[in-house]
Amino acid sequence: MTTKTNLLAIGHTALDYIIQVGEFPQPNTSATIKRMRTFFGGAAANVAVVASNLGLKSSLVSAVGDDFTGSAYDRKLESLGIDTESMIMVEDEKTPTAFVLTNSSNDQISYFYWGAAAQFKKSEPPIKAIKKAKAVHLATGDPGFNRRSGLAAHEEGKLISFDPGQDLHLYSEEELREVLKICDILFGNHHEVRKILSTLNMDFNELQKFGPDIVVTTYGRNGSKICADEEIKIDAIIQNSPDPTGAGDSYRAGFLKGYLQGEDLETCGKFASAVASFIVEAEGCQTNVPNFEMAKKRMDEMWK
Repeated sequence: MTTKTNLLAIGHTALDYIIQVGEFPQPNTSATIKRMRTFFGGAAANVAVVASNLGLKSSLVSAVGDDFTGSAYDRKLESLGIDTESMIMVEDEKTPTAFVLTNSSNDQISYFYWGAAAQFKKSEPPIKAIKKAKAVHLATGDPGFNRRSGLAAHEEGKLISFDPGQDLHLYSEEELREVLKICDILFGNHHEVRKILSTLNMDFNELQKFGPDIVVTTYGRNGSKICADEEIKIDAIIQNSPDPTGAGDSYRAGFLKGYLQGEDLETCGKFASAVASFIVEAEGCQTNVPNFEMAKKRMDEMWK
């Protein structure tokens, strides 16, 4: 008997080098690194890890190098019960690596080495993993692979959420249109949503009529906005924030946890905000991941 997966995350699994600087350097200059640490990351893996901690049975499809099998990261995913059967293993390549620089104003610049993830372009959709899932989350990754996987998920009647993230610029207008047309939920920060509208030459109302039933826009410390039949504003839960990296991915995992268990959109947003508030309390995307009870308690304390 096939075990049903609640959530399949498709996209990057990566190592993150989190780098703190005072100010970003100008061209032909240098800046002193104040602090640097290495963490487990990658948008799809972040969503799968947080979702698993929150109680969603999760699976993950990423392209990783021959350095991944048996690594500490591999063992962590296994310990969480995340299904990695459909992972794309690439010999003689390295697992994708992100270099995320954050300045004193909490602005970020990222550099990303795709490494094994270049194999996405040649890979077929993970049909077996899609068939087992209730919902498919398309995270940062190759636009062509996400498009093919999204179409396959659509044919199988799966709930599809889409978060192009920092890889938005890689999508052609046609690819972006095709994925948005079939997705049920679009996630993006306000910069990304504005870029999507500009690329497609649409206003927000036209976007909603064209594709996703639900558009979730995040604004960092200014909270989030959920637009469906109505507009719902959700406050952020402000915490001491040494590193904002991963807050968005954890918000998505929290939102999908609530949505897949039948919560209304406002509750989904509040729960997502509570989940994200834990992530920003520590450096790294997967360092301070709450379980369901922890996040629910913080949500209830915020919105009594």
